[in-house]
Amino acid sequence: MLEEKNQEKTSLESLGEFGLIDHLTKDFPINHESTIKGIGDDAAVLDFKDKKTIVSTDLLVEGVHFDLSYMPLKHLGYKAVMVNLSDIYAMNAKATQITVSIAVSNRFPLEALEELYEGIALAAKAHKVDLVGGDTTSSRTGMLISITAIGEAKSEEIVYRSGAKPNDLLVVSGDLGGAYMGFQVLEREKEVFKVNPNSQPDLEPYSYIVERQLKPEARQDIVALLKSLDVHPTSMIDISDGLSSEILHLCKNSNVGCNLYEDKIPLDPTVISSCEEFKLDSTLVALSGGEDYELLFTIDQKEFPKIKGNPNLTVVGHTTDMNEGAFLISRNNSKIPLTAQGWNSFAKA
Repeated sequence: MLEEKNQEKTSLESLGEFGLIDHLTKDFPINHESTIKGIGDDAAVLDFKDKKTIVSTDLLVEGVHFDLSYMPLKHLGYKAVMVNLSDIYAMNAKATQITVSIAVSNRFPLEALEELYEGIALAAKAHKVDLVGGDTTSSRTGMLISITAIGEAKSEEIVYRSGAKPNDLLVVSGDLGGAYMGFQVLEREKEVFKVNPNSQPDLEPYSYIVERQLKPEARQDIVALLKSLDVHPTSMIDISDGLSSEILHLCKNSNVGCNLYEDKIPLDPTVISSCEEFKLDSTLVALSGGEDYELLFTIDQKEFPKIKGNPNLTVVGHTTDMNEGAFLISRNNSKIPLTAQGWNSFAKA
């Protein structure tokens, strides 16, 4: 569809901070009994009674974490929520509330922020979380989004990074590398557009990996699946910075080593074909690409029959004694030391 380029835009100045907050959040429903008071007072009031409260915060900065030349604002709002909910699910907890704070420059009219909040609302509805607060302010450098996610869990159900024991199985959900390859496709098309603004990219062959980058899905379903299978993870983490980084985090926190098997790493066919097209090694992409927001966890070997054959879960290796180190076992059976080469926001460009 063609968009009317001369639509009248509403300046944020005309609304003011509190008018803007009221406008953007007026249609967010309350879903949880634990939300005693949401938006509209000096602070939210939550009541979890006999459960533990889980809290996680992430900050997304324009030009560092997202590029608005190809990231639609609606997708950005959705993704910003998913990034945070993923951390809650990685604790084996239920997400219940979020707060959203944004800083924007004067190049963003009200209509742009409405689009952003449409994505936030979709994510909140899909995962049944309540928006209970936040803040808005001005920025001289574009857009910044900070979201805090809050969840609940029984004490005995919470899973930390530190519970793995030697000989536990390493398990991942879904498949890996798609988000990074989607990013490669979008960056390539951005450069093509710079040279030829009339060029319209054909993203259909890459639809799966582009969606993995622009609209990832936090794996709430895996937490529910493990519960239904009566599987008790001994440690867990979300895969945001690449598989190798996350495995090493688990190993460090649990004081174990590991063997990760290259031929077991789950890869979608689109990832494999796009890696061939971009002349990239698919294993390296899965190990270091990041932003997949799948879950990596360990289980006791005796629980393997409960997950055997499940299409959502893949055993990719096992933990070892800490003194044995952390290794990738290649397809030709070579042992290669695992290194963390994932996303680093402080790395020089």
